This record gives sequence, C-alpha cells and structure tokens, in this order.
Amino acid sequence: MKYKILGKTGIEVSELCLGTMSFGGQADKKESAKIFKQCREAGINFFDCANVYEKGESETILGKLIQGNRNDLVITSKAYFPTSNDVNARGGTRKHIMTAINESLNRLNTDYIDIYFLHRFDDLTPIEETLRVLEDLVKSGKVLYLGASNFAAWQIAKAVGISEKNCWNRFECIQPMYNLVKRQAEVEIFPMAVSENIGVINYSPTGGGLLSGKYAGIKRPKIGRLIENKMYEARYNDSKMFDVAEKFATLSKKLGYSPISLAIAWAKSHPAVTAPIIGGRNTEQLKDSIDSLKIEMTSELREKISNISIDPPPATDRNEENTEHNYGQR
Repeated sequence: MKYKILGKTGIEVSELCLGTMSFGGQADKKESAKIFKQCREAGINFFDCANVYEKGESETILGKLIQGNRNDLVITSKAYFPTSNDVNARGGTRKHIMTAINESLNRLNTDYIDIYFLHRFDDLTPIEETLRVLEDLVKSGKVLYLGASNFAAWQIAKAVGISEKNCWNRFECIQPMYNLVKRQAEVEIFPMAVSENIGVINYSPTGGGLLSGKYAGIKRPKIGRLIENKMYEARYNDSKMFDVAEKFATLSKKLGYSPISLAIAWAKSHPAVTAPIIGGRNTEQLKDSIDSLKIEMTSELREKISNISIDPPPATDRNEENTEHNYGQR
C-alpha cells in the first residue's frame, strides 16, 4: 500500500479509502468486521462515513471497530441531510451542525473526527454562517480538518475564499463523484483542487456497480444497487452509460482484469485524485477493489479506457479549445 499526502494537511492516507455506507445495512456487524480487518491487513488507514448512513448504524459499527487503533486511522463523517422529521434537523445551520457533530462523536466513540464534511451545499443558509460554525468545531478540537462533498467548483472556491479572508480553517478535502461514465469533475472541480492543493477522495469509482461487468450483455442481474436503489437508478438511467459499461466490460476481459479493479485503477490514476472510495457488501466484493492496486495504469492504458466514454466539454463549452482551430490558443 502506498500513502499520499492529503492536500495541505501533511497527513498521509492510503491510496484507497474504505466507504462504510454498507455497514449495518448490506453488511451486518459480522461482515463489517471482516471487511474492516481485510482493509487493515491491506494497509488501508482511511475510512469514510456519514451520519445518515443506515440512520447512524454505520457510524456505530465503525466506532466499535476502530477501538484500540483509533489514532492510527483517518476517520471522516458528514452532516447536512435530514436526521429526523424535525424541520431543523438538516442543512448547514449552526443548530444542526452542532447537534450532528456531537451525535457522530458519540456513535463513533471518539473525541475527534479527522475530516468533517458538509455533505451538500446548503442553498438556504449563508455559507459564512456554515463556515463559522465549522471553524468553531476545529477550534474546539472536535474536528481536525474540514471537507466538502457534492459541491460545485464555484461553491468550493467561494467557501475557500471566505475562509482565507477571515483566517478560518478552509476545506482541505473534497468528495466529488467520479468514474468512467461520470467525468464532469474533470472540467472544473479537479483543476480547482490541483490549483488550490485540496485533497480529493472521489466516490462511486465503479458507477454504483454499473462498471462491475454484471450489467453488460442482454442478461441483467435481478439484484444490485442500480436496481434496488432509486437514487442510483435515477443517476445512471442512461442508455449511453450502459453502452460504455458494455464496452468497458469487453475491454476488461480482453486485458485480463476484473472490471471492478480496472475501473478503480482508472479513477485513481487521475492526477487530482488522492484516493478513490471503495466499498462492498462482503469481503469477496472488496477483494477486486483492493486488487486495483496491482494494475499499472500507464498513460496509454488510461487513454484507451477514457476513449470508451465521451470527454466532457470544457467549462466554456468551446469544444474547439482542444483543437488546432482555437484562434485564442497561446
């Protein structure tokens, strides 16, 4: 296992991060313990969680598993989404975040969280209000570093600018979606992260299982995240994405790699990415994810895989900027 510096933090994290969304759901306590052990044996020291995963049960299970080696690990959690039917139990408000952090600390059985993410941009709360309470969490010692998940590049840049203006702790890590069929992050989010030296841990490197190979061909599985979960179904319900998945599965077979391993290796190879977030409902599924470390992702191989999907247009929407027909090129 190799380790990378996370943004400006100086912290070294494993080049794979385990997402614990399945803990307490698809993976029961016993299976979650096996998955955790498998990751630790592979050298993974980076574990991602959130307060809404399985209504807090994921945090509770992770909290029990990290006892005895807490200080050797980098643990994340998140706040934003509703935690109850109360109208104020959501968002980026001081009231919600102060409640959410204490509940997460209790479930995780720890007195600090290494990286605390805002799970989504709050359109109703001034960003200054959110950043001020996040600064208070760092000053109190409950949080070491701050992060943003599912933010647009301009939202991250605005937040970082406000934090630096006020001498507050800024976002040091971001968590965007990124995989072979979801490449929008390449346009503005990744360049911004590289420019500002912000760590990136991308989620869904296998497209919610779309790139696992089981959705290729005429015969489709009857169970799986894209079938059982309406959110994932809506996210990937595009025939073009399934066409890419089919071509990717064919290429993976030709190269002799598991599609899961190859998909994660491809996502990990982007220069902006610190560590992709992997996951699974059992140790067998997770093995292919960890085996992605065995693949040498050369620039030629990355380009060959990238050519299967469509490059996202530049931020200006001027496709000619990537050709010789760009009269403004310097």
